[in-house]
Amino acid sequence: MAVLVALGAFVMTLVGGWTARRVTDRRHLVLGLAGGLMLGVVGLDLLPEALRSAGQEIFGVPLALLLFVAGFLVAHMGERLLAAGRAAHGAGRPMAPKVGLTAASAMVGHSLLDGVAIGAAFQVGEAMGLTVALAVIAHDFADGFNTYTLTSLYGNTHTKAVAILLADACAPVVGAASTLLVTVPPLALGGYLGFFGGALLYLAAAEILPEAHHTHPARSTLLCTAAGAGFIWLVVGLSG
Repeated sequence: MAVLVALGAFVMTLVGGWTARRVTDRRHLVLGLAGGLMLGVVGLDLLPEALRSAGQEIFGVPLALLLFVAGFLVAHMGERLLAAGRAAHGAGRPMAPKVGLTAASAMVGHSLLDGVAIGAAFQVGEAMGLTVALAVIAHDFADGFNTYTLTSLYGNTHTKAVAILLADACAPVVGAASTLLVTVPPLALGGYLGFFGGALLYLAAAEILPEAHHTHPARSTLLCTAAGAGFIWLVVGLSG
C-alpha cells in the first residue's frame, strides 16, 4: 500500500518539473495549497502521533518535541548551506554546474526520506499513512519544480536536469519500499515522525509559502493555504 501511494509523489514530482519548464500563472495557488496541507499534517496529525509514540521526557521536554525542533534546525541549516553555495558562485562569477547538481542531489536525498516517512506512517495505521502521503505528494510538486530549476539554473544541460528530476521522482517510491523490509519500533517511529514534522514545517514556512506569495500576494493564495489546513483537519476528524 505504501509503495502504491508513493507513486502519487512520483507523478507530482514530474508535474512540478514539467511546470518548471512551462511556468504557469496558477503556480502560486498550487504552492499555497501545498503549504496549507503541510501545515495541517504537521500540526494536526504528525505531532500528536509522535507525542503518543515518543512522549517520554528528556530534561522536562518530550522526546518527540526535541526531535521536532531538531528536524526544523537541520532543514534550516541544510537550506542555508545550499544558499551559501549558490551565493559563492553568484555575482561576478560564472555559475558552476556542479553546484546545481549538488543542490538537486540533496533534493533527491530529501525525497528518499519522504518515502521512508510514508512507509513508517503506514506502520502506524492506514489513516496516518494516507495523511502523511498527502502532505508529501502536495509538496513534491515544489520539489520537482525546484529540482529541475536548480539543475538547469547553474548551466547544466536539459538532459541532466531531466535525469535528476527522474531520480527525484523515483526516490519516494524507493524510500517507501525500504520500509517493507523493516518494522520500526514505536519509540523510534514516534521520534522519526517528530523529526520529519519539524523538517516539513520548515519547508512549508520558509520555502513553500514565501514562494507562493512572492509574485502573487493575493487573497486567493491565502484561501488555498487555509483550505489545505482545513482539509487535513477534516481528514483527521473523519479518520478518528
